[in-house]
Amino acid sequence: MNVPIYQVDAFADRPFTGNPAAVMVLDRFADDAALQAIAAENNLAETAFIVADGDDFRLRWFTPTVEVPLCGHATLASAAVVLERLSPRRNQVTFHSASGPLSVQRTPTGYVMNFPARPATPVAPPFGIVEALGARPIDVAWDRFNYLALLKTADDVRRLIPNEAAIAKLDCDGVIVTAPGDNGYDFVSRYFAPAKGIPEDPVTGGAHCSLAPYWAQRLNKTAFRAFQASPRGGEVICRLVGDRVELEGSCIFYLEGRAAI
Repeated sequence: MNVPIYQVDAFADRPFTGNPAAVMVLDRFADDAALQAIAAENNLAETAFIVADGDDFRLRWFTPTVEVPLCGHATLASAAVVLERLSPRRNQVTFHSASGPLSVQRTPTGYVMNFPARPATPVAPPFGIVEALGARPIDVAWDRFNYLALLKTADDVRRLIPNEAAIAKLDCDGVIVTAPGDNGYDFVSRYFAPAKGIPEDPVTGGAHCSLAPYWAQRLNKTAFRAFQASPRGGEVICRLVGDRVELEGSCIFYLEGRAAI
């Protein structure tokens, strides 16, 4: 069977930045083992599989090693595929996912997603986190999936050289590291999830579902210009709206073709 495949740089305004995701358009979902094998073959942080469901789409996300319940950048990439390639006259699409319905709207410069917020609660630093990060956090919080570690400066986040093996041993999906922003950004971050097959994610929508409410409490505001300071890097516009987070970004199409599966 040959199916359409797209590789899209999400949260990117120029090629070779942001977070690349594969988006594959299927008539129906294959079995889980086949989807996982395809994601491993694509060998990107995430592969999104979309299946039409009336005017909406069903959406699943896989890393090279595991299915995940939510992925921001691959949702953004999926919206770009629907709104630019499959139905270019549309301005909105709803994806039905393990995290519920996710709405994406076209904007003048890209797309804005509406995701559930993931508020983080303060916790004692878990055993091993200092060794894992190679730095001592000022504050640690937990969002039910990831630890969120606060460092003093944006440069501390950029210079961080974590121990991937030690992070993988922590009792979490991954670790979000953040600090107050510079260069016009409200905050910066990085995200490490080797236990999910992602040593460092270039730009992470799901992490910003925790970062937006976290920084809302610290900065007493609800709209942010954020930067994920991975080697590829990417800008995310965040707005906290009640118990939801709006994440806005743009996409660049890198590859379009067909895959034999």
